[in-house]
Amino acid sequence: MSTKEEDAIMRGQAWFFHHLHSSLSSAALRCALELDIAGVMNRHDGPVTLSQIAQGISSPSLNTEDLSRLMRFLVHRKFFDEVNQLYSLNQCSKLLLKDTKNTLAPMGMCFTDPIMVSLLFNLNKSIKDGGTAAFKTHGLELWDFLCCNLQVGKSFNEAMACSTQIDMDTIVSSYDFGSLQGTLVDVGGGVGMAISEIVTRYPHLKGINFDLPHVVSSAPAYEGVTHVGGDMFTAIPPADSIFIKSMLHDWSDDKCVQILKNCRESITKRSGKLIIAEIVLNPQGDDVFDETRINMDLIMLACFDGGKERTEVEWKMILEEAGFCHYNIIKIPSVVSIIEAYTD
Repeated sequence: MSTKEEDAIMRGQAWFFHHLHSSLSSAALRCALELDIAGVMNRHDGPVTLSQIAQGISSPSLNTEDLSRLMRFLVHRKFFDEVNQLYSLNQCSKLLLKDTKNTLAPMGMCFTDPIMVSLLFNLNKSIKDGGTAAFKTHGLELWDFLCCNLQVGKSFNEAMACSTQIDMDTIVSSYDFGSLQGTLVDVGGGVGMAISEIVTRYPHLKGINFDLPHVVSSAPAYEGVTHVGGDMFTAIPPADSIFIKSMLHDWSDDKCVQILKNCRESITKRSGKLIIAEIVLNPQGDDVFDETRINMDLIMLACFDGGKERTEVEWKMILEEAGFCHYNIIKIPSVVSIIEAYTD
């Protein structure tokens, strides 16, 4: 066997073990969140020693050697930085701080929860027999399961809220809503956080947060935003323009076309536009978020019947079928892109 062939075999084995052990990163991340290691470090002015981290965790039976091994793993995975046995936060671990505007700690806790992770291990049944992995695991579709399991549902909602906060900070900073006039409706806007961010930045717009009646009934009041309950598969409130964020990926192509047709019918002006903030898949891409986008598509496969992330070709297909003749994709520094769609 040649040296080249031996090297290829070795690399194949290394790649196999890399992926076999990849779940350890999620487990270590959850451990760091449960111990609040980032919070402990943040309460100090500057880098900290292992002893200071141990004291901050404040457990009478804490094993410092075990903590040291966990920190070694977390540093290796670049969750934290370490120089000369002094540990510090980096741009990743700052997202683990729980009481900051841009925290991703709730998302970390939700998607490392064994209850959520378990459904991914039934993808084989979903692919072989049909139906979602969520149903194969829990006997309920994901939304029904979350409604019946309040603690998991609360965790999921908190994860979505923190993700929306970070996305919207980037969207309103990167995309100009200033050219819009009149009414902007957020379709499937939940409790209204996204439309509130837009209207706060662009107060000349009248915001309408549109979602199911039981969702908007618990929505807080936002200045410049009206909450409207209804069914997006039936009709959408009249609007000068429409905004949709991270909602269409939950639905099949047929369902998306139905929603988009209702959006088209609700736009009252020829100058109005549809603004979609969603993932645009590029499987051969190499930007910093492309792996996350591919990962999200597998999550959609596991969680939702027909749900998926879409390539530009797939977006073009459903937009044209819904009557949006032209579109424009704008890349922003986020997992999502902005898709502008026009009827003329």
